[in-house]
Parts: sequence; C-alpha cells; structure tokens
Amino acid sequence: MSSWTPDPRDLDEAGVPSRAPVASGQPAVTDPADPEAPAAAGPFAHRARFGRWDGSQLVPDLSADEIIDALTDDVMADGDINEALRRLLERGWRSSDRDRPDLPGLAALRERLRARRDDVLNRYNLGDVLGDVRAELEAIVESERARIEERLASSAGDAAAPTPELADLLRQTIAKRLDRLEALPADVGDQVRALEEYDFLDPEARERFEGLVERLRRSVLDRYAAGMADAVRTMSPEDLAANRSMVRDLDQLLQQQLAGSEPDPGEFLAKHGSFFPGATTVEEIIEQLAQRMSAMQSLLRSLTAAQRSELNSLVDGLLRDDRLRWDLAQLAATLDQVLPDGLGDRFRFGGEEELGLEGALGQLETLGRLEALEAQLDEIGAPGELAGIDRDDLRELGGEDAVRDLDRLDELAARLESAGYLTRAGERLELTPRGSRRIGQKVLDDLFARLRRDAFGDHRIDRAGRGSERSDGTKPFEFGDVFDLDLVETLGNALARPENAPSSERGKGIQLEPGDFAVHRTEESTRTSTVLLVDMSRSMLLRGCFVAAKKVAVALDTLIRTQYPRDDLTVIGFAYYAREIRPGTLAELSWHGYEYGTNLQHGLLLARRILARSGAANRQVVVITDGEPTAHFQDGQVEFNYPPTRATIMETLREVQRCTKAGITINTFMLERSRALTEFVAHITRLNRGRAFYAEPEHLGEYVLVDFVRGRTEHRRN
Repeated sequence: MSSWTPDPRDLDEAGVPSRAPVASGQPAVTDPADPEAPAAAGPFAHRARFGRWDGSQLVPDLSADEIIDALTDDVMADGDINEALRRLLERGWRSSDRDRPDLPGLAALRERLRARRDDVLNRYNLGDVLGDVRAELEAIVESERARIEERLASSAGDAAAPTPELADLLRQTIAKRLDRLEALPADVGDQVRALEEYDFLDPEARERFEGLVERLRRSVLDRYAAGMADAVRTMSPEDLAANRSMVRDLDQLLQQQLAGSEPDPGEFLAKHGSFFPGATTVEEIIEQLAQRMSAMQSLLRSLTAAQRSELNSLVDGLLRDDRLRWDLAQLAATLDQVLPDGLGDRFRFGGEEELGLEGALGQLETLGRLEALEAQLDEIGAPGELAGIDRDDLRELGGEDAVRDLDRLDELAARLESAGYLTRAGERLELTPRGSRRIGQKVLDDLFARLRRDAFGDHRIDRAGRGSERSDGTKPFEFGDVFDLDLVETLGNALARPENAPSSERGKGIQLEPGDFAVHRTEESTRTSTVLLVDMSRSMLLRGCFVAAKKVAVALDTLIRTQYPRDDLTVIGFAYYAREIRPGTLAELSWHGYEYGTNLQHGLLLARRILARSGAANRQVVVITDGEPTAHFQDGQVEFNYPPTRATIMETLREVQRCTKAGITINTFMLERSRALTEFVAHITRLNRGRAFYAEPEHLGEYVLVDFVRGRTEHRRN
C-alpha cells in the first residue's frame, strides 16, 4: 500500500491538506464548484470541505458486521434472530463514533409523527368551526339586500312604468324578498335550506351561494362516499336512488359482518363498485369508508354539543333528502360498531388559530392519517413488513428524512442476507453457520474486553516439544521430530561445507547430508476434551442466570474453534432430563420455560459417555448451576422432588465417582451461595478433586474462560 505525503503548497495555514492527491495516470478533473481550483485526478479526487453534521450529508451504510454485532445481545437473550431484528428496528442503531450519526428506529419515527400531531393540536382551535360559513352567508345576504334596496330606490323614480299600479306591485314583490332575508333563521343549516328555496335578485349573490353550497357538499358529503356530493347537487332521481341503494346495501353488508358471518362482497361491488375503487373485500370497503368518514366523525366528537347540533343541521341542509339522511345516520352507527376502536377519535385542540369547516376537516384528516401511520409502524413485527409502509404518505407526514431512515432500516436484513449471516426459511430468517460464528466471536470479544490487559496471553509453556504450534528459531533435525523443514537454514548449512563451495564445473549440485537438515522449533501442545453442563431449570431464568450461562457456552465454543482447534467441546443442557446441544444452534438456544428439575445426574452420565469416546489425554466437565440437584433417573424414569431427596443427592454423587474413576475432572461454577448448594459442591470437589467457584452471573463468562485457558496451561506443564 502506497502512502501519500502532502505537498507543502497543498497545506493551509493550520497544516491541513487542502487538496486531494493526484493519482498518477489518471485524467485531471476540475472542481465544478471552483473552476479556478487546481485540477485533481480521477473520479474520487476532489476538494474536501469539512463541517459539522447537520443531517443533510450522506453517510455510509451500516456494514453487515456492525448490524450482526448490534443483534448479539438480543440473540443471546431470546435465541430468536427475528425477535432480535425486530428490537433493532424498534430502537435503531446508536453509533459509538460521535462524528457518525445514529440510525433512528421505528420508535423515533413514531415520535416524529407524534410531534407533528402535537404541532397541529397546539396551533389550531375549533372555537367557531362554522364561523367562515356563517360569515360567507352574511356577506351573500348583504349583497342581495343591497341589490334589493337598489332596485327599490330605482323603481320609486321609474317614470317608464306602464301604470302606477304595476310600479307599486313591483315594489311590493321586491320588498317581500327583503322581508324573507330579514326572516332568515340564525341556524346555519336552516339558512342554507331557506336560501336554496330563495330566488336571488342579485346574480352575483346567487353565484356565490351556489359556489358555497357546492364547496360544502364536496367537503362534507364526499367524506361519506365518493361521488355523493355530485348526486345530491344534481338532485336527479336516478342519482339519489343510486346513493340510497348503495348506503342501504352497504349497511346490510356490514350488519352481516357484525353478526359474525362472512358475507361475499362480490354482488355489492358489482352493483356499487364505482363508490369504492380498487376494493375487493369487505375489509377494504370498510377501510375506505372509515378513511372518508373518520374526519367528519372526529370533528363531531371534538365539538361542543351546541356546535355539533349546528354542524348536523348544516349536513341535513346539504343533503336535502330525508331518506338518505336517515340511511347515512344508520350506516355511521353500524360502522361505529364494526370498527374495533369506533369511528373517529376525539381531538383536543389548544391553539390560537381558528379553523373553519373545511380547514378543520383537512387537519382532522391529517391527524387521522398520522395516527394510522403511527399504528402501522407500531405493528411492524418483521423486517419484511417495512415494505408495506406507504413512502409517499410518510414523506408528506414525516418528511424526507423519515423516508430515508425507513429505507435504511428496510435494508438491514437484506444486508445480513447478502453477507451470508442470515438465510430465509419461508417468512422467517435463520442464522447461518457463519452468522453463528460471528455472534460467538462478538460474545468472546466482549468477555475478553472485560479482563485486565495481559491477564493471560497465548498460554504457551516454556518447554519445547512435539506439537503443531511453531515457535521462533530452528533446530537440527532429530529422529522423531516433526519434519517441518526450514529450507533456508538447511541450504545454508550445506553450502557452508567445503565440498559445496562454488566451482566452475557445470551441473554440480548441492550435496545434502543428514546433519544439514534444520526444522522449525514447535511448542509442546496438549489436547483437551470438555463437556459444558448448563443448568436450564426454571430457577436459572427467574434469577437471570440463563443468558449468562448461554454466553459462556457460545464464547467457549468460539474460543476452542478459533484458538484450540484440536480440542473438543460438547454442550449439554440439563433440567428435567439432559440433552446434547449442537454447537451451531447455541446462539439461538432458548429456555424451555415449562421444564422443572435439575437432573445433574443425567448430565454427568451423558458427559461421561461422550468423554469415554474421546482420545484426548485431558478430559473435563464444566458445570454451571444455581442449585442442588432435584431430579435423577430411577429404573428408567425421572424422579423429581423439591426439596431434593437424599436419593437424588446420592445418585448424583455416585455419577461423580464414576467420572472420577474415568479420569474426568469436574469444575463447578455456582451462581447461588445457598448453604445446600455449597455443601453439595463441597462433596463433589472432595470426591473428584476438581475446583469449585462462586461467580455472579455478570462475571461468569470471564471466570470460565480464564479457568479453561489456565487449565490447559497446567495440563501442558504436567
């Protein structure tokens, strides 16, 4: 790898390089932001600009190693890579580098949506939601009144009238319009109904009123069903009949759904599919209808009783059809029962900016969409479900940053798959052997990181001998040595003899003698077979010891595979009975919550049989437990008793004696300091001459690893 020394001309006043190096053989390019800057070379050579992180810069994606390392603790706790991924998606990823931004999780995205919701609620209020409608109606009435008074004034001096009687009749007709305007009710809905039957004299006032009614119908009625506003506006018998038929048929469909049956929506959609575009199931029909009606229902629930009454009156005035009004009320009641959380939520606005009817409906729709999107994010249970989140919806409600963060979360599982750490089995993800090894290495590294520096080194002994581990230096070859030839040293020894001195004769080779051969020195090595017995009884989980014991198993397996490949490790879990656990499944090992008992006798029996098949000179059993044995095999059946009986204790100690006769060492790590367990372990150490330790769960891994490595060193010296 070549190094680059900056040219003094490229350093600024602080001595920091201001230009990237120019790679030889690359075409020069000019910085478009600074055309006068010296040309750099290659596509990656450019001027660097340094500044504080403001959220807009692109950052490198997480590597697969970083992702799997972040999952390790949760995999250890739950034994489920899918649950670990779900938790990572929920909390996000926190960078240990302060100059590298974190990756927000789903919790942060939901918090961003809640902040947007709070901003709406704290900005607006519903003090007079019909105030803008009322003001518009007053302006229309005033315009009409002014036009009437203008006509009255002009008619009084109209000399062109045919007769005085006709002029007086015209004035009376115009004055009656004024009387009708003066008699308009105060209620907004009643005003709308009265003005719809009124014959405007002012064309501009009539146009403004029709535009207001059209806008209100569009805002209100289309929130029940698409196209209803058009049907009510035209008031054609065919359109109104179609609306009434759709509402009644839909109410009947929902009533069947509410009764527990599974109605077929095919006939309904064939008849009324234009009202619900894209829907194919009853659930999709309900979802579309709820989305349309929720804003209006939320508005009704958020208003005072007087405001609600006035708004209902306005809706009635816009409908102008008593049967349709009744059918819609019935549909709303049915839908409110069908939906598990009801239709529409009540929102408490506390801001100062007043909302009109259309603005209130728009903001309530936004609030409903925010809550629906938050609920979607809350229900994410697997990485594959992230694709179902509407990016456009999230971009509008949460911003571009939210979409970018969600996309990065969506890539986590795919990145692990492409790196070979995960594989897909149907809808679930599973750890590959490579993924298990990476998790084991992370656990091992974490445990080693907690030890003091140089607490132990490479664990070699200071006696040379036959082995597979090469050391510095060479030695003359002797009979019985491993023929690990040092060719340079061997040829040097041969050339040092006079007969092999350089000469002018062609074809003369180098003559080798037995004394010329040199081999690399190797260190004496031993082989150890270990069986790790892990207590998996119910008390281990309740006391918080199971995860610690699992980490020991994973770390010890990784240590032996990477540092002592000639050693053997077998892991056995014991509770009501004992069973062997394959090393490849250790990372995803989970606790069996309904298994009682501590059958150490069965565990020692299996360990003894496994070690009997091993050819290693050093054989040991490492026991991790938090209590004395409470179960044993008797006549082929498991006998369980708590408190433990004398029979269970004696049968377990007999198995300890059999292990001792077979030359198997038993080292016990106690996770509880009860008197009964201490006395029982004391019996084991007296019978077996092994070692006993008390270790708190958080330090168990350090103790076991250090003891294992020291034990190998002692075996070598002996």
